[in-house]
Amino acid sequence: MRSARHLHLPVWALLLLLHFSAFVPGARGQQETDDESEFSYDCGSENGPENWGKIKEEWATCGTGRMQSPIDLSDRHAAQTPNLGYLNHSYRSAKASIVNRGHDIAVTFQGDAGSLWINGTAYHLTQVHWHSPSEHHLNSHQYSLELHMVHLSTENKAAVIGRLYKIGRRDHFLHKLEPYLRRMAGTKEKEENVGVVDPWEARGDGEAYYRYTGSLTTPACGEGVIWTVIKRVATVSTHQLKLLTDAVHDGLEMNARPLQKLNGRDISLFCAHDDHERYYAAADY
Repeated sequence: MRSARHLHLPVWALLLLLHFSAFVPGARGQQETDDESEFSYDCGSENGPENWGKIKEEWATCGTGRMQSPIDLSDRHAAQTPNLGYLNHSYRSAKASIVNRGHDIAVTFQGDAGSLWINGTAYHLTQVHWHSPSEHHLNSHQYSLELHMVHLSTENKAAVIGRLYKIGRRDHFLHKLEPYLRRMAGTKEKEENVGVVDPWEARGDGEAYYRYTGSLTTPACGEGVIWTVIKRVATVSTHQLKLLTDAVHDGLEMNARPLQKLNGRDISLFCAHDDHERYYAAADY
């Protein structure tokens, strides 16, 4: 076998290899589908959640996977795991745009918005989006909204931070996006630049978190996703929640995938040791 340093491929051949690498099985397994018009959240319909795995061959994992998300995060099944430690993330402000993807609203970052580090691997923040009501449940309770902060490694592996919201005071991050959401609802624009966005405003407070291995919650439902769901529940106003649902083209009142079976998976729980965190964690129930 010849050493790679002795291979001299012409430029056109390198470009061809790069082109076909996009179609290698699994290369996009942990990326969401770009076209969300082919599935719905209407349970019982031909393209509803229970049938996602039948719509396309590459979506089969949605129906056959054993590590699917979302799940109910139950304290009875979660093992307190102090050695998980505090989340190691370093975010920075970056230019972004707000995008109507048909079934949800997303803020996509156009520059380096920072990373989440897990077991020595850097997962780079690419976008945030919302689901209503929440997809994950906490101790069998479903909340009004869930934010997903999607990170990808250089090997295209995904790590997602989930944050749940109950109705209450307005959310600071969404408040800054309200003018864009109103315009999207009125004009049905698909994308608009929003300038520089600080991801820390989306991340919010709370150190305690659940950790488990699951999947993307939209087709192709790729598995092996590292999920981190913040235990402390944030608040969102009724007005902000309505803006999010009104801005979606499909006029959906909900875009949450139903709960999936745990199938014997481990759920870890990291709890901070200070009284302030324990107080807020307890106050959320």
